[in-house]
Amino acid sequence: MIIGVTGGIASGKSTVARAFAARGIPWVDADEVAREVVAPGEPALAEIAEHFGREVLAPDGALDRRALREIVFADAEARQRLERITHPRIRQRLEAHLERLQGQGAPYVLLVSPLLFESGQDTMVDRCLVIDVPEATQIARTAARDGVDEAQARAIVAAQMQRAERLARADDVIDNSADEAGLAAQVAELDRQYRQAVGLPPGP
Repeated sequence: MIIGVTGGIASGKSTVARAFAARGIPWVDADEVAREVVAPGEPALAEIAEHFGREVLAPDGALDRRALREIVFADAEARQRLERITHPRIRQRLEAHLERLQGQGAPYVLLVSPLLFESGQDTMVDRCLVIDVPEATQIARTAARDGVDEAQARAIVAAQMQRAERLARADDVIDNSADEAGLAAQVAELDRQYRQAVGLPPGP
Protein backbone atom coordinates (compact mmCIF):
# COMPACT_ATOMS: atom_id res chain seq x y z
CA MET A 1 0.00 0.00 0.00
CA ILE A 2 1.25 3.49 -0.86
CA ILE A 3 0.19 6.49 1.23
CA GLY A 4 0.54 9.90 -0.41
CA VAL A 5 1.52 12.58 2.11
CA THR A 6 0.99 16.21 1.18
CA GLY A 7 0.26 19.62 2.65
CA GLY A 8 0.93 23.28 2.08
CA ILE A 9 4.32 24.90 2.57
CA ALA A 10 5.65 24.68 6.13
CA SER A 11 2.90 22.28 7.20
CA GLY A 12 5.44 19.76 8.50
CA LYS A 13 5.39 16.99 5.87
CA SER A 14 8.97 15.92 6.57
CA THR A 15 8.37 15.96 10.33
CA VAL A 16 5.42 13.60 9.88
CA ALA A 17 7.39 11.38 7.49
CA ARG A 18 10.18 11.06 10.08
CA ALA A 19 7.61 10.11 12.71
CA PHE A 20 6.36 7.30 10.46
CA ALA A 21 9.97 6.29 9.70
CA ALA A 22 10.56 5.89 13.45
CA ARG A 23 7.79 3.27 13.29
CA GLY A 24 9.55 1.39 10.50
CA ILE A 25 7.83 2.98 7.50
CA PRO A 26 10.06 4.06 4.59
CA TRP A 27 9.34 7.09 2.45
CA VAL A 28 10.17 8.61 -0.89
CA ASP A 29 10.57 12.40 -1.03
CA ALA A 30 9.24 13.84 -4.30
CA ASP A 31 11.21 17.05 -3.71
CA GLU A 32 14.47 15.08 -3.61
CA VAL A 33 13.51 13.24 -6.80
CA ALA A 34 12.61 16.58 -8.42
CA ARG A 35 16.15 17.76 -7.64
CA GLU A 36 17.62 14.54 -9.03
CA VAL A 37 15.98 14.94 -12.44
CA VAL A 38 17.42 18.45 -12.95
CA ALA A 39 20.95 17.63 -11.78
CA PRO A 40 23.85 18.44 -14.13
CA GLY A 41 24.00 15.90 -16.93
CA GLU A 42 20.29 15.08 -16.77
CA PRO A 43 18.25 15.54 -19.99
CA ALA A 44 15.67 17.66 -18.15
CA LEU A 45 18.28 20.28 -17.24
CA ALA A 46 19.42 20.60 -20.83
CA GLU A 47 15.81 21.01 -21.96
CA ILE A 48 15.14 23.66 -19.29
CA ALA A 49 18.22 25.64 -20.34
CA GLU A 50 17.22 25.38 -23.98
CA HIS A 51 13.72 26.71 -23.30
CA PHE A 52 14.32 29.28 -20.54
CA GLY A 53 17.84 30.39 -21.48
CA ARG A 54 21.28 30.03 -19.96
CA GLU A 55 20.40 32.59 -17.27
CA VAL A 56 18.67 29.82 -15.32
CA LEU A 57 22.02 28.05 -14.93
CA ALA A 58 24.55 28.84 -12.22
CA PRO A 59 28.22 29.37 -13.17
CA ASP A 60 28.97 25.72 -12.32
CA GLY A 61 26.28 24.50 -14.73
CA ALA A 62 23.77 23.53 -12.04
CA LEU A 63 20.21 24.84 -12.05
CA ASP A 64 19.82 28.30 -10.54
CA ARG A 65 16.58 27.59 -8.72
CA ARG A 66 15.99 31.15 -7.63
CA ALA A 67 16.31 32.48 -11.19
CA LEU A 68 13.96 29.82 -12.56
CA ARG A 69 11.48 30.34 -9.73
CA GLU A 70 11.30 34.05 -10.48
CA ILE A 71 10.41 33.26 -14.10
CA VAL A 72 7.74 30.64 -13.47
CA PHE A 73 6.23 32.10 -10.29
CA ALA A 74 4.74 35.04 -12.17
CA ASP A 75 3.99 33.26 -15.47
CA ALA A 76 1.49 30.39 -15.52
CA GLU A 77 2.42 29.42 -19.08
CA ALA A 78 6.10 29.20 -18.16
CA ARG A 79 5.25 27.12 -15.11
CA GLN A 80 3.21 24.72 -17.23
CA ARG A 81 6.09 24.39 -19.68
CA LEU A 82 8.46 23.56 -16.83
CA GLU A 83 6.01 20.98 -15.51
CA ARG A 84 5.76 19.32 -18.93
CA ILE A 85 9.54 18.94 -18.90
CA THR A 86 9.92 17.68 -15.34
CA HIS A 87 6.73 15.95 -14.17
CA PRO A 88 6.87 12.84 -16.43
CA ARG A 89 10.52 12.28 -15.48
CA ILE A 90 9.78 12.77 -11.79
CA ARG A 91 6.88 10.34 -11.93
CA GLN A 92 8.97 7.67 -13.67
CA ARG A 93 11.69 7.94 -11.05
CA LEU A 94 9.20 7.98 -8.16
CA GLU A 95 7.64 4.77 -9.46
CA ALA A 96 11.06 3.12 -9.54
CA HIS A 97 11.87 4.22 -5.96
CA LEU A 98 8.47 3.08 -4.65
CA GLU A 99 8.77 -0.29 -6.38
CA ARG A 100 12.19 -0.79 -4.80
CA LEU A 101 10.87 -0.01 -1.32
CA GLN A 102 7.82 -2.22 -1.77
CA GLY A 103 10.15 -5.06 -2.62
CA GLN A 104 11.88 -4.70 0.75
CA GLY A 105 8.88 -5.93 2.71
CA ALA A 106 7.69 -2.79 4.50
CA PRO A 107 4.06 -2.84 5.74
CA TYR A 108 3.37 0.17 3.49
CA VAL A 109 5.35 3.10 2.06
CA LEU A 110 4.92 6.87 1.95
CA LEU A 111 5.16 9.15 -1.05
CA VAL A 112 5.79 12.61 0.40
CA SER A 113 4.96 15.26 -2.20
CA PRO A 114 3.96 18.92 -1.82
CA LEU A 115 2.38 18.73 -5.30
CA LEU A 116 0.65 15.38 -4.85
CA PHE A 117 -2.67 16.64 -6.22
CA GLU A 118 -1.40 19.33 -8.59
CA SER A 119 0.99 16.95 -10.39
CA GLY A 120 -1.45 14.03 -10.59
CA GLN A 121 0.76 11.94 -8.32
CA ASP A 122 -2.33 11.13 -6.25
CA THR A 123 -3.14 8.54 -8.95
CA MET A 124 -0.02 6.65 -7.82
CA VAL A 125 -1.22 6.15 -4.23
CA ASP A 126 -3.90 4.21 -2.38
CA ARG A 127 -4.71 6.88 0.21
CA CYS A 128 -3.99 10.60 0.52
CA LEU A 129 -2.86 11.95 3.90
CA VAL A 130 -2.97 15.73 4.23
CA ILE A 131 -0.86 17.47 6.86
CA ASP A 132 -2.85 20.51 7.90
CA VAL A 133 -2.05 23.69 9.80
CA PRO A 134 -3.86 27.05 9.88
CA GLU A 135 -2.81 29.47 7.16
CA ALA A 136 -1.45 31.94 9.73
CA THR A 137 0.88 29.21 11.01
CA GLN A 138 2.07 28.48 7.47
CA ILE A 139 2.85 32.14 6.88
CA ALA A 140 4.74 32.53 10.16
CA ARG A 141 6.75 29.33 9.65
CA THR A 142 7.55 30.16 6.02
CA ALA A 143 8.78 33.65 6.91
CA ALA A 144 10.97 32.29 9.71
CA ARG A 145 12.32 29.31 7.78
CA ASP A 146 12.96 30.94 4.40
CA GLY A 147 14.00 34.38 5.60
CA VAL A 148 11.25 36.20 3.69
CA ASP A 149 8.92 38.93 4.89
CA GLU A 150 5.26 38.34 5.70
CA ALA A 151 4.02 39.66 2.34
CA GLN A 152 6.27 37.24 0.43
CA ALA A 153 5.22 34.37 2.68
CA ARG A 154 1.55 35.22 2.06
CA ALA A 155 2.16 35.26 -1.70
CA ILE A 156 3.81 31.83 -1.58
CA VAL A 157 0.93 30.35 0.42
CA ALA A 158 -1.65 32.01 -1.87
CA ALA A 159 0.02 30.53 -4.96
CA GLN A 160 -0.54 26.99 -3.69
CA MET A 161 -3.68 24.87 -3.75
CA GLN A 162 -6.25 26.30 -1.38
CA ARG A 163 -6.37 24.66 2.04
CA ALA A 164 -10.09 23.83 1.72
CA GLU A 165 -9.59 22.03 -1.58
CA ARG A 166 -6.65 20.05 -0.23
CA LEU A 167 -8.70 18.95 2.79
CA ALA A 168 -11.67 18.04 0.59
CA ARG A 169 -9.46 15.61 -1.36
CA ALA A 170 -7.90 14.00 1.71
CA ASP A 171 -8.62 10.48 2.87
CA ASP A 172 -6.85 11.16 6.17
CA VAL A 173 -5.75 14.36 7.93
CA ILE A 174 -3.10 15.10 10.55
CA ASP A 175 -3.43 18.36 12.46
CA ASN A 176 0.17 19.53 12.86
CA SER A 177 -0.66 22.62 14.87
CA ALA A 178 -0.71 20.45 17.99
CA ASP A 179 2.29 19.75 20.22
CA GLU A 180 4.82 16.98 19.62
CA ALA A 181 2.89 14.47 21.73
CA GLY A 182 -0.31 15.22 19.85
CA LEU A 183 1.41 14.68 16.53
CA ALA A 184 2.95 11.39 17.70
CA ALA A 185 -0.47 10.14 18.83
CA GLN A 186 -2.03 10.92 15.44
CA VAL A 187 0.81 9.17 13.60
CA ALA A 188 0.50 6.12 15.87
CA GLU A 189 -3.24 5.85 15.22
CA LEU A 190 -2.87 6.14 11.44
CA ASP A 191 -0.02 3.64 11.49
CA ARG A 192 -2.34 1.22 13.31
CA GLN A 193 -5.09 1.76 10.73
CA TYR A 194 -2.75 1.36 7.75
CA ARG A 195 -1.21 -1.83 9.13
CA GLN A 196 -4.69 -3.17 9.80
CA ALA A 197 -5.68 -2.36 6.21
CA VAL A 198 -2.93 -4.60 4.88
CA GLY A 199 -3.69 -7.38 7.39
CA LEU A 200 -0.84 -6.77 9.84
CA PRO A 201 -0.86 -6.37 13.64
CA PRO A 202 -0.23 -2.95 15.18
CA GLY A 203 3.31 -1.66 15.02
CA PRO A 204 5.65 -0.50 17.82
